[in-house]
Amino acid sequence: MTAPRSSARKPTIGLTGGIASGKSTVARFLERCGAAVVDADRVAREVVAVGSDGLAEVARVFGPEVLASDGSLNREALAGVVFTDDAARARLQAILHPRIGRRSAQLIEELRASDATYVVYEAILLVEVGAHENLDGLIVVAAGPEAQIARAAARDRVAPELVARRMAAQLPLERKLEVADDVISNDGSLAELEQRTRQVDAEIMARFGLGKRSDEA
Repeated sequence: MTAPRSSARKPTIGLTGGIASGKSTVARFLERCGAAVVDADRVAREVVAVGSDGLAEVARVFGPEVLASDGSLNREALAGVVFTDDAARARLQAILHPRIGRRSAQLIEELRASDATYVVYEAILLVEVGAHENLDGLIVVAAGPEAQIARAAARDRVAPELVARRMAAQLPLERKLEVADDVISNDGSLAELEQRTRQVDAEIMARFGLGKRSDEA
């Protein structure tokens, strides 16, 4: 068994993009390459799980109408509030972001002690909150707005107009591209996306002196 790399040497790379840009698919491809992934969306669900202090705070601030009958978070009801009200969205972010940040940092440190070649932190708001500045690199997944709206509407079973409003509430893609170290375009086929992701993985391995993958030797 290969000994785990030193946590001091192992980089953490941010992975971001817009709604339905393909971040999660890229993350899966990077995992197949040998990276470890911390998914901020999964962490976000964890910090508002039933019984958590995060869920209790959300209910206190936004009222019991954002809870489902079983006591869990009614995400559609909450989205209907925060995506049409900037102040409400800021209040929600003030509740969630510190909790997500603390838990994500814990998971990243745990994975740095694993035998993964590097750690990927996947989060849609990395640039918005400035978290990318504390990471060793940033990958931005880019897709055309028409593709984003179609994918998100089909995935979430919501009206395209709601997706468009959510997109409008996000930082423009151009701002994220300005601070990206690597850009992965997702306007082609799945095979093309995987090929480009593998290219970026090889570039990261070379950039940080992590050697080569066995299939590249």
